[in-house]
Amino acid sequence: MKNIYLDHNATTPVLPEVADAMDTYFRKEWGNPSSIHWAGRGAKSALSEARDKVAAFFNCTPVEVIFTSSGTEGDNHALKGVALQKQPKGNHIITTAVEHPAVLKTCKYLEKTGFEVTYLGVDQDGMLSLDELKAAIRPETILISVMYANNETGTVFPIKEIGEIARANKVLFHTDAVQAAGKFPLDVKELNVDLMTISGHKIYGPKGVGALFVRRGVRLVPMIHGGHHERNRRGGTENVACIVGLGLACEIATRDMEKEVEHVRFLRDRLEKGLMENTPHTKLNGHPELRLPNTTNISFEFIEGEGMLLNLDMLGIATSSGSACTSGSLEPSHVLLAMGLTHEMSHGSIRFSLGRSNTEEDIDRVIELMPPIVKRIRQMSPLYSEETDGAAEITYSDKCNVK
Repeated sequence: MKNIYLDHNATTPVLPEVADAMDTYFRKEWGNPSSIHWAGRGAKSALSEARDKVAAFFNCTPVEVIFTSSGTEGDNHALKGVALQKQPKGNHIITTAVEHPAVLKTCKYLEKTGFEVTYLGVDQDGMLSLDELKAAIRPETILISVMYANNETGTVFPIKEIGEIARANKVLFHTDAVQAAGKFPLDVKELNVDLMTISGHKIYGPKGVGALFVRRGVRLVPMIHGGHHERNRRGGTENVACIVGLGLACEIATRDMEKEVEHVRFLRDRLEKGLMENTPHTKLNGHPELRLPNTTNISFEFIEGEGMLLNLDMLGIATSSGSACTSGSLEPSHVLLAMGLTHEMSHGSIRFSLGRSNTEEDIDRVIELMPPIVKRIRQMSPLYSEETDGAAEITYSDKCNVK
């Protein structure tokens, strides 16, 4: 039985060429890049080359790149660093109710230390209102943080327009682009952003490494104090091998983006159509058009998502019910609740996130296996009866394509 991996928004496998490039800096060029002798020079050169590649990915200068340990650290550094630096001038931050926990929990922490946070709501498609954003800005607003694309539903926010609003009001703008990386160009100049977060393991690079773009002139209070590393912006000897992997992963993501997006979009639409036409009482969650090309989130009524996940796992199919960072939680998705779904529908949702190695055969196997699993689990629900299926309405539309 072939295993099928449909959880690429949680993590992606490291590409063989990325792993090979990293191996050199574990085995041969293992020096400290801050050392001035022969053992450090190779590591320093590799660090500089990787920084150039990540800067090209952002379309920024190398000095505007800070290497981090993860997307979570990048989000924390952006929010806390700006908040503490700007505190004498203002204490108000704007974000959305559907952000990743790395942003939401950081905002909750900042609220305990004297900052005020406005959490913008979203509509039934998971989209925010630009008018509500404009209305939320105050004289004391110092930062807007809105994710590029939602990790659970794939809904893509109008980042360029948000950046224009922020700039017109002289407010700094941060976007968590962890899920958008590799699927959309991350041109920080075109998008009008001041800070942007990415993570290596979401673009076929290693875990434990990420990058934070900080526009020249934006000052941050460091979150990790120590040596002079990263131009005194983040203490700690750089993780050279993983940074090399991140740099190469960024380079490959740019090279292969168009081909990969076309591939995963085709498979996603095939999966969506097959599941929703063959399984009654389903609902597509997220914007029907403005969403990630690899992501589909579907609610199955009268059923618990965990039951579906366990049954799929026994058949070698890996998927998720939402963010990997909150797996194991009994709470329904905060994203789906913010979109107006009931607790029951939120609990019955599955996120399928596709990647470059998935095939049509993978998708057809899931389409074949999923409806009987759903039917079997529903038969154990007191809220479900066979007569219910006769009156079912399919909510899928062929118009649900990324444009």
